[in-house]
Amino acid sequence: MIVVVPVDPPRQDLVLSSLVAESSLDPATAVDCYEAAVTDVLRAVADSGGDLLVNYRDAETLPDDVADGDPEAEVRDLAAAALEDVDDVRFERQVGSSRSGRVGNTVTHLLEREDADSVAVLEPTAPLVGRSEIDSTAMALRRHDVVLGPSSAGETYLGAFTEPIDFTDAYASPSLATLARRIGDAGLDLGFAPRVPTIESESGLRATIAALEARSVAQRPGGDATAAVVDRHGLGLEGDGPLEW
Repeated sequence: MIVVVPVDPPRQDLVLSSLVAESSLDPATAVDCYEAAVTDVLRAVADSGGDLLVNYRDAETLPDDVADGDPEAEVRDLAAAALEDVDDVRFERQVGSSRSGRVGNTVTHLLEREDADSVAVLEPTAPLVGRSEIDSTAMALRRHDVVLGPSSAGETYLGAFTEPIDFTDAYASPSLATLARRIGDAGLDLGFAPRVPTIESESGLRATIAALEARSVAQRPGGDATAAVVDRHGLGLEGDGPLEW
């Protein structure tokens, strides 16, 4: 299974902008949280049986006010900092004018042009995802045509496909319901992965922090980079950090 992680260059006013807008988290801290989440997700994929493809946004797909510099280099540097070795990591730029279009173009190309058996799109903002969720999704694709991973507020953190669907506006919010309808329209069999929150909303970040604190008590690994950022910025649920709980 090819696991595609769509990564934005870690820039203020670009990454986690919805989280900043609905909380008291400042843009610089949001960038730190995003970089940590990407790190945890890339490590989980690298530890799994999947083949990692980092799907980066370049200047052509970025808003004009954040399209300066070299976004590809920033994403490559982030991946290199997360992983011991990126020699086996594939980097491809995203193509398309919308999120749905970019995801659809990537999945369809890999399935139809490169004859991949299966393709999973994994959100870079789901730091609690682990090797077990990724590998179990690959196993589930032996029984189902598509597997979706529910996330916060009716969204998805994972979509794994053995057949392409009509991706037009498929990732419009709430993506879980929209994707499920498209899968049903295509006559494909749908399965589900375990629920994992993302940090794209305040409620999702709270759920992630709560799970990280519980894992720490239970001495269970996972989300280590995000846990370190949460600790550094005092974002614990009982702390006096910048989030208003």
